[in-house]
Parts: sequence; C-alpha cells; structure tokens
Amino acid sequence: MKATKFALTALASGLFAAGAALAAAPNDPATLARIRATAMESDWAYDRLADLTDLVGPRLSGSPGAAAAVEQVAEAMRKLGAKVTLQPVKVPHWVRGAETAELVDYAGRPAGITQKIVLTALGGSGATPAQGLTAPVLVVRSFEELKAKSALVKGTIVLLDVPFDQELADRGHAGAAYGPGAGFRFAGPKMAAEMGAAAALVRSVGGANYRIAHTGATGLVDGKRIPAAAITTEDVLLLDRLLKRGPVKMHLTLTPQTLPDADTFNVIADWPGSDKADEVVIVSGHLDSWDLGTGAHDDGTGVAGAMGVIETLRKLDLHPRRTIRVIAWANEENGTRGGKAYFEANKQLLDKHFAAIESDSGGGRPFGLIGSVTAPMVKYFAPLREALSPIGAGVFERRDIAGAADTGPLERAGVPVFEPLVDSSFYFNYHHTAADTLDKVNTLELKRHVAVLTSLSWYLANMEQPIGRVGKADSED
Repeated sequence: MKATKFALTALASGLFAAGAALAAAPNDPATLARIRATAMESDWAYDRLADLTDLVGPRLSGSPGAAAAVEQVAEAMRKLGAKVTLQPVKVPHWVRGAETAELVDYAGRPAGITQKIVLTALGGSGATPAQGLTAPVLVVRSFEELKAKSALVKGTIVLLDVPFDQELADRGHAGAAYGPGAGFRFAGPKMAAEMGAAAALVRSVGGANYRIAHTGATGLVDGKRIPAAAITTEDVLLLDRLLKRGPVKMHLTLTPQTLPDADTFNVIADWPGSDKADEVVIVSGHLDSWDLGTGAHDDGTGVAGAMGVIETLRKLDLHPRRTIRVIAWANEENGTRGGKAYFEANKQLLDKHFAAIESDSGGGRPFGLIGSVTAPMVKYFAPLREALSPIGAGVFERRDIAGAADTGPLERAGVPVFEPLVDSSFYFNYHHTAADTLDKVNTLELKRHVAVLTSLSWYLANMEQPIGRVGKADSED
C-alpha cells in the first residue's frame, strides 16, 4: 500500500513538474504552431477590416468617421473580453473643400482652350480666394533649386517636381522610393510660403500613374498657410512639356478649412498577463486615414491585424506572462498626436514597456520581422523564425532604429520596436489616394499578417531573456 501511495505521489509530482515546465516555457514550438495555424484559418480580422472600411469609410482626424471608428473598434475589443481604455487626444481638424485647377495660358494655346489639371489638396493647405487665383507656374526639382530661384518665387505657383522611383519600389525598397518625395511634400510648401509663393504644388508621391493624386501632410503653419496640392504625374509631365514652349499660367481653386482642434481617443485594449502583468508588449496600427479613400491598406490592415492578435489568443485560451496591449492610434496621418499622447502619459513607466510592435506598411505579403534589437539578441528569435517559416515569414531584419511613426517616441526613449517586414512594392500605388479601398487587400496576406503579429506578440510577452534597451552596447549578451 505504501509502495502504491509512493508511486502515485511520484506520478503526481512528475505531472506537476511537467505542467510547471510547460508554464515556464510557453514559447514552445507546439504553441507557436497552434497560433500560426489558428490565425491562418480565421477571417475575423478581414471581417473587422470590412466593418471599418465599408461601414465607417474615411477616418481623417476630427471627422465623424474618426469618431465612429473609435466606437466600432472599442466595441469589437470589448466583445473579445479585452480590457478597453479610451485615452483622450486633441487632434488637428482640417477639412477639404473644393479643389480645381486649369491651365489658362501657355504658348500655342488655341483660342478658347483651357486644360484641366487633376489635383487634390494636401493636409494643412491654406485656401485660395473663393473665386480662385491665377498665377504663373515655376518648376523646381530640389530644395537647392528652390533656394537658388528664390528671387523668382514671389507670386508664383511653385511646382515641386520629385518623381517616385517605382523601380526602386519594385526591388523591395519602397520606403527609400517614397522618402525623397514625401520630404519635399512636407517641407517644400512651407519653404515656398516663406519665399512668398502664391501656392505650392507637389508631384504625387506614389506609383501606378493612372492620373490619380496622392494626398499627405505638409509642414504649413498658421499665418503662412498658402494653398498646397498634389498633382498627378501625368499633369506634371504635361507642364514640363508646355514650359519648354514658354510661360504657363494656372487658375487654382482650393477652399479647405483648418478648424479648432478636435477631441478623439487612442483605443487601448489589454489582454492581461499573468505573473508579469505589469509589463507590456504593444501591438498597434493607426486608426485614422486620409479622406480620399477608405484607408484599407493605410492603415486598416494594421489595426485589424493588431485586433486579430487578441482574437487568436482568445480562441486558443492562451494567456501570456506579460500584458499584450493592442493600440489603435489616433492622428498618425497629420500630426502623430496619438503616439505622442501615449508617450507623455507613460514616460514614467517606460521600464515596464518590454517592446512595441507597429504595423503601418500596408497589407502586402509579410516576409518576416524588423526589430530594433542589439545584434547579440537576434539569436534568441530563432524559434520564432522557425515557427513562421512555414508561411514564408521567417526573415528577421535587425535595425538600429525601426523608425515607425506612432511608436517613435517610445523607441527614441529606448523601447525596442518591431514591425512586420512586408512586400510594399505595390503599396504606394494606393497610398493616400481614393483607390485605397478594401478590394485591394488580399485575404490570404491579411491572415499571414495576423499570424506574424500574434506569434511575435506572444513570443515577446513570454520571453525569458530580456531584450535590453535600444542604444545599449551591442557587446551585451
């Protein structure tokens, strides 16, 4: 009898030890495989993306759509059992008005002929008089050329012509292709305003070239808000050809308004941790979008993908050691005030922020991860890479700085930041345009996206090895 009791006690002790071992090592291959498989079988994130884009639509900060999106996402997270907090944020409120342009005078123009120019106002643009303005067009192709022609700028419509390098984007460097034009779009109108320009136009920053205009933010400030718009590549090329024949005059009408700042929220949904619940792993996307399309790629896929993390873990009844915090950021597009507000509210708790993930590169095929970790830390992600390899997402690209927008303040303060590494070769065909709609999103790629985000969030939330802070010596191990 004693022998039997001893055997049962030993068996129970062995089972307890085995259970404890499993609890202490939740990043085992079997659990990661279950997370991956469950995400790949679910349409939940796509359904939430459809709700966001088809039922709410455009979500520019301060708009009714932005307010409706906050309520929609918060309610979806509550239904999953997440702890939802709405963090107040004051955001810019810019409203698009009429936007038209035509060429009214140029060498060789037949009597009575004008030519329509396709454009769209840039965020923060000032307004023309209600009847519009007419002025000569001056083209420049660099900041240096703009400075060199400063004496010619006053009273003109300055066209800032920097082409988007689609070949660079096609070869996996879409961000590098986007950067020069985006920098010109943000800073160029402000510089032209300071030189006395009547208005500023920029060549649309993006690909496809189907006479679609790409909007975006500018650095224009109160008191110097000249009219500013993006025009299509085809119309830039037309102007280039006509200017070779002689001077060109344009009639431009833009009537946007900059209203007082509006109230909105970051939507924060926590999936509580166990023994390290006070430590946080953020997984996020931005909830706002420009007002031309419905923000499916920018950044509906990021928000829906982050929401899908909690849905996947709930379905599997998995609870991490650290709290996984889903954030739908406010106002990334024209101010990044959501990210800044979160940082200000949590800057005394940065040591409790283990890592932050931001998805804001569209819903293209994910190839793996980007992470701002020190070089010696890369080897600790080998099990995660192996778990994601069956869906072709096993790449880990280490960077000193990931450079995401809303998590930028956290990263600059030392929090390691991660992003999905995605195929963005087509992303800038739709980015900030009327064409950024649900039909452009591939359902399989969104499932992969959720699988990557959930696997990464779970892995980080259960890591034994501290990642360390961004900027610490690479010799640390």
